[in-house]
Amino acid sequence: MIRVLRKGERYTQKLESLSEADDLQEAIWIDLQDPTPTQVAEVETRFLVNFMSEQEQTEIETSSRYVETSERIIANSNFLQTEGSEFRNYPVSFLLKNQVLFTYRDSDLRSFADTVRKIKQLSSFSHNGAQVMLSLFESRIDLDADMIEHISREIASLSKGLGINKRVNEDVLLRISEFQELTMALRENIFDKQRVVSAMLRSDKFEASEQDKLRIIIKDVNSLLEHTAFNFERLEYLQDTFLGLINIEQNKIIKIFTLVSVIFMPPTLIASIYGMNFRMMPELNWEDGYPFAIGLMILSSATTLFIFRRKGWL
Repeated sequence: MIRVLRKGERYTQKLESLSEADDLQEAIWIDLQDPTPTQVAEVETRFLVNFMSEQEQTEIETSSRYVETSERIIANSNFLQTEGSEFRNYPVSFLLKNQVLFTYRDSDLRSFADTVRKIKQLSSFSHNGAQVMLSLFESRIDLDADMIEHISREIASLSKGLGINKRVNEDVLLRISEFQELTMALRENIFDKQRVVSAMLRSDKFEASEQDKLRIIIKDVNSLLEHTAFNFERLEYLQDTFLGLINIEQNKIIKIFTLVSVIFMPPTLIASIYGMNFRMMPELNWEDGYPFAIGLMILSSATTLFIFRRKGWL
């Protein structure tokens, strides 16, 4: 699908082919969403541009993430998308030429929908492709901030439950690990935005007002990185707390086994002595020998328990 936004208009036009467009002279944004090879070739031929391949879009080298020439800017960035309970990165390619923005993506991303909605609400929203490009990054940063706030609330809820209920089970550790993976994915995604926006900030192809907006975006990005670092430290603290509670539970179990073993050691010793059956044992033919041995066993166990309580070990 091809979407076209013209200068001064508030609505994007959805096209299957550029031949359906009324006028492309005033176009400031050409958006290709999951396009066919024919649609890509048509846009490239009509506007004399070349999109990077899917492999080049996903490369992590700086030369693949941001390229600037005398007449164009090419930027690639990953946009995090929620799919149920999972998160997936989708590469988006930006190409800015003569103040016309071209975007190439393979998925319906919420940040693009939010930008289109913003354009519809504000009649004086944009007059060139650079502003649309900055608005897309603003929307993406806002969504990243929402994700981080959601994760922070989940971590706070997990921390509160762990502190009040002292739940020590495998599910808690799995949730902590899940939040750690998500936080790392978000942090990596925001780092990617930081690299691209920083490169744009050094460019001379943006007007003064757009440079001010880029500075605001980079400040927001830095604050999000600090927040993700805080979340990760908090998750490590929760993980240490969880492992500490596991150790406490294990120590309690070991303490019970140790206590039972120590209590039954004196009776076992007594039973072993009287179980030797030597002929010259004084109590061997004693009628009260059996009750005496049983009483001695009980007394030894009770004495051990008394000593443990006096020492505060119980």
